[in-house]
Amino acid sequence: MGVSETLAEFFEFDEHGTDFRTETIAGVTTFLAMAYIIVVNPSILTPAIFGEPPDALGPDSTTTIGAETYTFLEVQQMLAVVTILASIIAIVVMAFYAKRPFGLAPGMGLNAFFTFTVVLLLGVPWQVALAAVFVEGLLFIALTAVGARQYIIELFPEPVKFAVGAGIGVFLLFLGLQEMQLVVAYDATLVQLGNVLESPIAAFSLAGLVFTLLLYARGVRGSIIIGVLGTAIAAWVVTLAGLVEPGTITPESGVGGVQYDFTPLFWGFVDGLGMIGEDPLVFALVVFTFFFVDFFDTAGTLIGVSQIAGFLDDKGDLPDIEKPLMADAVGTTAGAMIGTSTVTTYIESSTGVEEGGRTGFTALVVGACFLVSLAAVPLITAIPTYASYLALVVVGIIMLQGVADIDWQDPAWAISGGLTITVMPLTTSIANGLAAGIISYPLVKSAMGDPRDVSLGQWVLAVTFIGYFLVYFAIEAGQITF
Repeated sequence: MGVSETLAEFFEFDEHGTDFRTETIAGVTTFLAMAYIIVVNPSILTPAIFGEPPDALGPDSTTTIGAETYTFLEVQQMLAVVTILASIIAIVVMAFYAKRPFGLAPGMGLNAFFTFTVVLLLGVPWQVALAAVFVEGLLFIALTAVGARQYIIELFPEPVKFAVGAGIGVFLLFLGLQEMQLVVAYDATLVQLGNVLESPIAAFSLAGLVFTLLLYARGVRGSIIIGVLGTAIAAWVVTLAGLVEPGTITPESGVGGVQYDFTPLFWGFVDGLGMIGEDPLVFALVVFTFFFVDFFDTAGTLIGVSQIAGFLDDKGDLPDIEKPLMADAVGTTAGAMIGTSTVTTYIESSTGVEEGGRTGFTALVVGACFLVSLAAVPLITAIPTYASYLALVVVGIIMLQGVADIDWQDPAWAISGGLTITVMPLTTSIANGLAAGIISYPLVKSAMGDPRDVSLGQWVLAVTFIGYFLVYFAIEAGQITF
């Protein structure tokens, strides 16, 4: 039996009615749909490493990791490498253990929570934040191994689960529009529309966003990465033609040297493990939030993509769901060790499924594409940050579809779900949105005369999050420092 026959038998091609050509096309399609993460994840995580917001950073920015000093571009390239490697690790587990056609990578929303809430807002060192992701991954592995998924899912209010994706979507939209200067600060109303006639970045961002959304609307495969790269190329063409000053709409330093050595991030993670005991309460809350968002985001993605593929049983469940969940958990744990935020299954996997991908070989092709993309890491530094943030806006819009699953006629659903969605972007914190929804649900249910619909575990969670807010306010008041 040859290699091809062995692979076909291992991945059960005959059982799923597929072949190598179909699976390969499906894998490449999925990769093109999610390849934007290679560009976007470094853009989102770099401010965490520097401890500064994106608008305070530039090519000349430097930071010290361990005993060495690294530039902005070097850190971005390190993060691009670990983004790729963490994705490959998780995808290999998905391909050979779970045998499902799903792609995985550091999750959108979770990376924003890592940077903007945990590191920049709460002031938790990025090393400790990586340690929190690592612990969350270990918990995920343990709970997945003992089959505790169903119990945990039943512990959280349904409207909150359905609202999380939409809330993260609005959060990503807001972050993306700010970086693209389409939403700017304004004293009277906090924010207002950016002026595309005054800001070249806003003008290029708007043009790129329109181009990307039109590609997506027409169903073009890889529309997000095409939009990001197309906007970046257009910016460089305009700059090289002398129509704008260098550095106005493009990075000042252009294409940087190659920085494949990511070991400084690994040693940063090791340092973070040693710092856990300094603020155990906040660390526990961060771990809990990472775990919650990752768990339900992954579960929702798996169910949604599996429905398209016809994998669900008569009860709407995915058989052996613990296996793909394990791939997510292993990827998260390994990714934290080398320097990136939580790894999760991507909804973009549905594009490959629509192309006929049905087995783990599709995932294997996705992983191979990520491996090849390592060669393109030096080019990533030439992509303007605002161009990469186009992906946040498009993905944010896609994630809004979750509002359709909320029963807006039910006050308990409307209030807890609505608070979850709106508090996230308005406070720039996923954790605050989750807390608002979880706290409000049992209170509203009791006010409606249905206290028996609320489990003891839901009350415990509500009280826990009230404690979370007390800690948060203490941090804001300067009573707790890091």
